[in-house]
Amino acid sequence: MQKVRLGRTELMVTKTAFGALPIQRISKEDAARLVRRAYDAGINYFDTANAYTDSEEKLGMAFEGIRQNVIISTKSGGADKKTVLSHIEDSLRRMRTDYIDLLQFHNPAQMPDPNDPDGPFAAALEMQKKGYVRHIGITNHRIAVAQQAIDSGLFETLQFPFCYLSTGKDLDLAEACKAADMGFIAMKGLSGGLLTNAAACYAFMQQYDNVVPIWGIQREEELDQWLELTEKGVEMTPELQAVIDADRKELAGSFCRSCGYCLPCSADIDIPQSARMYALLRRMPYQQFMTDEWYEKMHRIENCIHCNACVSRCPYGLDTPSLLAEMLKDYDQFYAAHHKEV
Repeated sequence: MQKVRLGRTELMVTKTAFGALPIQRISKEDAARLVRRAYDAGINYFDTANAYTDSEEKLGMAFEGIRQNVIISTKSGGADKKTVLSHIEDSLRRMRTDYIDLLQFHNPAQMPDPNDPDGPFAAALEMQKKGYVRHIGITNHRIAVAQQAIDSGLFETLQFPFCYLSTGKDLDLAEACKAADMGFIAMKGLSGGLLTNAAACYAFMQQYDNVVPIWGIQREEELDQWLELTEKGVEMTPELQAVIDADRKELAGSFCRSCGYCLPCSADIDIPQSARMYALLRRMPYQQFMTDEWYEKMHRIENCIHCNACVSRCPYGLDTPSLLAEMLKDYDQFYAAHHKEV
């Protein structure tokens, strides 16, 4: 299986990597079996986070006896030294390991201050000196913070949303990381589920020799899909490029990436799902959204109090209330047409 040097960490990780956020949705036994199967198939890089409920614990179960053969990255969203130290200790215990290959600061709104003795960066450095953390990276959804992280020289890796809907500025980040000898870890390679052609997504990533996509995997068939694409060594073709061009035309622009940072909503609106309803209705079996339950969920949009908390939290600068209002109009048209037919 193809491996990529993860920047100056010198870690050699498989280009097909395992995103472990989704395994928090399945049982411990099923998760451990799935992860172990990925390892047996040749995948050696697994990404998780302190915030992913029991994901770390499930990785610990799966890697019992083979820890030295895998590379694990995890994350802390702590805003101070004490919290980050606690997160690292929790991660070590949950994953049944005495070291973390790559500790990442989890989507901070601004760069951690390396000179703050009580800040999060101080915690990472302390644990690195003690040998509990081997490398330090950062994840983000904000281009400005990501660029600052690259320019700072403080981090060995950057994890950022990256797919064939990415803007030119997003693509430039991957090149900037290459120039700075930073590893570039691509999250949301399927754009939160909006992209449905796995071969096109895989082929797009193959064009970047320094990019390591972490594919979120929850089911056996999902793992099989990525393993098959890897075995075939799928590369870009005119047919796959046509798929990409069509999706870019339909989806690029002001669309919700379903990152969830807008939540919680004071009106209990499921913003990540509701804000991309237009695409969901057209790219998935739409009947699943025509239920009374979904009708009620979508109409919570009418309860929006326009506090704009979601706007302030959105890393992509979306006018979320306006977007939601448009999604509700579109949904109601679909709903009326569907129930007229049935």
